[in-house]
Amino acid sequence: MIRAGSFDEGSEVTDRTEIARALEALLFVADEPLPAGTLAQAVEVDRRVVDEVLDDLARAYEDRGAGLVVRRVAGGWQLATHPDTAPYVEQFVLSGRHARLTKASLETLAVVAYKQPVTRHQVAAIRGVNSDGVLRALVERGLLEEVGRDDGPGRPVLYGTTPEFLERLALPSLSALPSLAPLLTPQADEDQAAG
Repeated sequence: MIRAGSFDEGSEVTDRTEIARALEALLFVADEPLPAGTLAQAVEVDRRVVDEVLDDLARAYEDRGAGLVVRRVAGGWQLATHPDTAPYVEQFVLSGRHARLTKASLETLAVVAYKQPVTRHQVAAIRGVNSDGVLRALVERGLLEEVGRDDGPGRPVLYGTTPEFLERLALPSLSALPSLAPLLTPQADEDQAAG
Protein backbone atom coordinates (compact mmCIF):
# COMPACT_ATOMS: atom_id res chain seq x y z
CA MET A 1 0.00 0.00 0.00
CA ILE A 2 0.95 3.67 0.24
CA ARG A 3 3.36 4.56 3.01
CA ALA A 4 3.71 8.21 3.96
CA GLY A 5 6.99 7.49 5.71
CA SER A 6 8.57 6.13 2.52
CA PHE A 7 8.31 9.40 0.58
CA ASP A 8 11.42 10.62 -1.16
CA GLU A 9 11.75 14.38 -0.93
CA GLY A 10 10.91 14.76 -4.64
CA SER A 11 8.09 12.19 -4.77
CA GLU A 12 5.75 13.55 -2.07
CA VAL A 13 3.44 15.22 -4.61
CA THR A 14 3.05 11.95 -6.56
CA ASP A 15 2.49 9.95 -3.38
CA ARG A 16 -0.09 12.49 -2.15
CA THR A 17 -1.77 12.18 -5.54
CA GLU A 18 -1.81 8.40 -5.13
CA ILE A 19 -3.18 8.73 -1.59
CA ALA A 20 -5.89 11.11 -2.84
CA ARG A 21 -6.77 8.69 -5.64
CA ALA A 22 -7.02 5.77 -3.21
CA LEU A 23 -9.09 7.75 -0.69
CA GLU A 24 -11.42 8.99 -3.43
CA ALA A 25 -11.97 5.40 -4.61
CA LEU A 26 -12.70 4.20 -1.07
CA LEU A 27 -15.22 7.00 -0.51
CA PHE A 28 -16.85 6.21 -3.85
CA VAL A 29 -17.55 2.57 -2.94
CA ALA A 30 -18.58 3.25 0.67
CA ASP A 31 -22.26 3.53 1.43
CA GLU A 32 -21.73 5.50 4.64
CA PRO A 33 -19.26 8.07 5.97
CA LEU A 34 -15.85 6.54 6.74
CA PRO A 35 -13.87 7.69 9.78
CA ALA A 36 -10.39 9.08 9.07
CA GLY A 37 -8.89 6.28 11.20
CA THR A 38 -10.48 3.61 9.01
CA LEU A 39 -9.26 5.35 5.86
CA ALA A 40 -5.79 5.77 7.36
CA GLN A 41 -5.57 2.03 8.03
CA ALA A 42 -6.79 1.20 4.52
CA VAL A 43 -4.10 3.27 2.81
CA GLU A 44 -1.50 2.79 5.57
CA VAL A 45 -0.82 6.46 6.26
CA ASP A 46 -1.17 8.67 9.30
CA ARG A 47 -4.68 9.90 10.12
CA ARG A 48 -3.49 13.53 9.85
CA VAL A 49 -2.34 12.86 6.29
CA VAL A 50 -5.81 11.48 5.46
CA ASP A 51 -7.49 14.61 6.86
CA GLU A 52 -5.08 16.92 5.00
CA VAL A 53 -5.45 15.08 1.68
CA LEU A 54 -9.25 14.97 1.96
CA ASP A 55 -9.40 18.66 2.89
CA ASP A 56 -7.34 19.38 -0.25
CA LEU A 57 -9.56 17.09 -2.33
CA ALA A 58 -12.71 18.79 -1.00
CA ARG A 59 -11.28 22.20 -1.98
CA ALA A 60 -10.31 20.93 -5.42
CA TYR A 61 -13.84 19.64 -6.05
CA GLU A 62 -15.33 22.95 -4.91
CA ASP A 63 -12.81 25.07 -6.86
CA ARG A 64 -13.64 23.35 -10.14
CA GLY A 65 -17.39 23.45 -9.52
CA ALA A 66 -17.74 19.67 -9.54
CA GLY A 67 -21.03 17.84 -9.24
CA LEU A 68 -19.58 15.94 -6.29
CA VAL A 69 -18.35 17.05 -2.89
CA VAL A 70 -16.05 15.49 -0.32
CA ARG A 71 -17.37 16.37 3.10
CA ARG A 72 -17.04 15.59 6.77
CA VAL A 73 -20.30 14.21 8.08
CA ALA A 74 -21.40 12.00 10.98
CA GLY A 75 -17.85 11.57 12.29
CA GLY A 76 -16.38 10.54 8.96
CA TRP A 77 -15.72 11.45 5.34
CA GLN A 78 -18.17 11.00 2.50
CA LEU A 79 -18.27 11.51 -1.26
CA ALA A 80 -21.69 12.86 -2.21
CA THR A 81 -23.50 14.78 -4.91
CA HIS A 82 -23.27 18.57 -4.66
CA PRO A 83 -26.39 20.06 -3.02
CA ASP A 84 -26.92 22.30 -6.07
CA THR A 85 -27.40 19.20 -8.25
CA ALA A 86 -30.28 17.87 -6.12
CA PRO A 87 -33.07 18.72 -8.62
CA TYR A 88 -31.26 16.86 -11.44
CA VAL A 89 -30.43 13.86 -9.28
CA GLU A 90 -33.98 13.66 -7.94
CA GLN A 91 -35.49 13.84 -11.43
CA PHE A 92 -33.12 11.15 -12.69
CA VAL A 93 -33.73 8.81 -9.75
CA LEU A 94 -37.48 9.19 -9.90
CA SER A 95 -37.62 8.70 -13.67
CA GLY A 96 -35.50 5.56 -13.27
CA ARG A 97 -37.95 3.91 -10.87
CA HIS A 98 -39.77 2.23 -13.72
CA ALA A 99 -36.80 1.77 -16.03
CA ARG A 100 -35.85 -1.74 -17.09
CA LEU A 101 -34.10 -3.87 -14.50
CA THR A 102 -30.45 -4.79 -14.99
CA LYS A 103 -29.31 -8.41 -15.06
CA ALA A 104 -27.88 -7.98 -11.54
CA SER A 105 -31.23 -6.58 -10.34
CA LEU A 106 -33.16 -9.46 -11.90
CA GLU A 107 -30.81 -12.04 -10.35
CA THR A 108 -31.09 -10.43 -6.93
CA LEU A 109 -34.86 -10.11 -7.21
CA ALA A 110 -35.13 -13.80 -8.14
CA VAL A 111 -32.98 -14.87 -5.19
CA VAL A 112 -35.09 -12.86 -2.76
CA ALA A 113 -38.39 -13.94 -4.34
CA TYR A 114 -37.57 -17.65 -4.07
CA LYS A 115 -35.61 -17.67 -0.79
CA GLN A 116 -37.33 -14.95 1.27
CA PRO A 117 -36.91 -13.88 3.92
CA VAL A 118 -33.21 -13.62 3.16
CA THR A 119 -30.24 -11.57 4.42
CA ARG A 120 -27.97 -9.60 2.11
CA HIS A 121 -25.14 -12.00 3.04
CA GLN A 122 -27.25 -14.94 1.85
CA VAL A 123 -28.05 -13.12 -1.40
CA ALA A 124 -24.35 -12.39 -1.95
CA ALA A 125 -23.44 -16.03 -1.23
CA ILE A 126 -25.96 -17.30 -3.78
CA ARG A 127 -25.03 -14.73 -6.46
CA GLY A 128 -21.30 -14.95 -5.75
CA VAL A 129 -20.90 -11.16 -5.67
CA ASN A 130 -21.57 -8.31 -3.28
CA SER A 131 -25.21 -7.33 -3.77
CA ASP A 132 -25.55 -4.43 -1.32
CA GLY A 133 -25.99 -1.74 -3.97
CA VAL A 134 -28.46 -3.82 -5.97
CA LEU A 135 -30.51 -4.61 -2.85
CA ARG A 136 -30.55 -0.92 -1.93
CA ALA A 137 -31.69 0.02 -5.44
CA LEU A 138 -34.47 -2.58 -5.39
CA VAL A 139 -35.66 -1.31 -1.99
CA GLU A 140 -35.65 2.27 -3.36
CA ARG A 141 -37.67 1.09 -6.37
CA GLY A 142 -40.23 -0.45 -4.04
CA LEU A 143 -39.71 -4.03 -5.22
CA LEU A 144 -38.06 -5.25 -2.01
CA GLU A 145 -38.46 -4.26 1.61
CA GLU A 146 -37.05 -5.04 5.02
CA VAL A 147 -39.31 -7.68 6.54
CA GLY A 148 -37.57 -8.26 9.87
CA ARG A 149 -34.32 -9.24 11.50
CA ASP A 150 -32.54 -12.59 11.55
CA ASP A 151 -31.88 -14.10 14.99
CA GLY A 152 -28.23 -14.74 14.10
CA PRO A 153 -25.19 -12.71 15.18
CA GLY A 154 -25.59 -9.00 14.48
CA ARG A 155 -29.29 -9.50 13.75
CA PRO A 156 -28.97 -8.77 10.01
CA VAL A 157 -31.89 -7.32 8.06
CA LEU A 158 -34.15 -9.79 6.28
CA TYR A 159 -35.45 -8.84 2.83
CA GLY A 160 -38.63 -9.86 1.09
CA THR A 161 -40.67 -8.83 -1.91
CA THR A 162 -43.38 -6.15 -1.82
CA PRO A 163 -46.91 -5.99 -3.20
CA GLU A 164 -45.48 -3.78 -5.98
CA PHE A 165 -43.22 -6.70 -6.96
CA LEU A 166 -46.30 -8.90 -7.41
CA GLU A 167 -48.07 -6.11 -9.28
CA ARG A 168 -45.16 -5.52 -11.68
CA LEU A 169 -44.91 -9.26 -12.42
CA ALA A 170 -48.71 -9.61 -12.63
CA LEU A 171 -48.71 -12.35 -10.01
CA PRO A 172 -51.63 -12.93 -7.63
CA SER A 173 -49.26 -14.25 -4.92
CA LEU A 174 -45.77 -15.66 -4.41
CA SER A 175 -47.16 -19.18 -4.82
CA ALA A 176 -47.74 -18.27 -8.48
CA LEU A 177 -43.98 -17.97 -9.12
CA PRO A 178 -42.87 -20.58 -11.67
CA SER A 179 -41.29 -23.71 -10.26
CA LEU A 180 -37.49 -23.90 -10.34
CA ALA A 181 -37.46 -27.70 -10.72
CA PRO A 182 -37.50 -27.75 -14.56
CA LEU A 183 -34.56 -25.33 -14.61
CA LEU A 184 -32.31 -27.40 -12.34
CA THR A 185 -29.60 -29.39 -14.10
CA PRO A 186 -29.11 -33.09 -13.34
CA GLN A 187 -25.87 -32.16 -11.51
CA ALA A 188 -27.76 -29.65 -9.33
CA ASP A 189 -30.32 -32.38 -8.55
CA GLU A 190 -27.50 -34.76 -7.50
CA ASP A 191 -25.87 -32.04 -5.36
CA GLN A 192 -29.22 -31.27 -3.71
CA ALA A 193 -29.89 -35.00 -3.00
CA ALA A 194 -26.38 -35.46 -1.56
CA GLY A 195 -26.67 -32.36 0.67
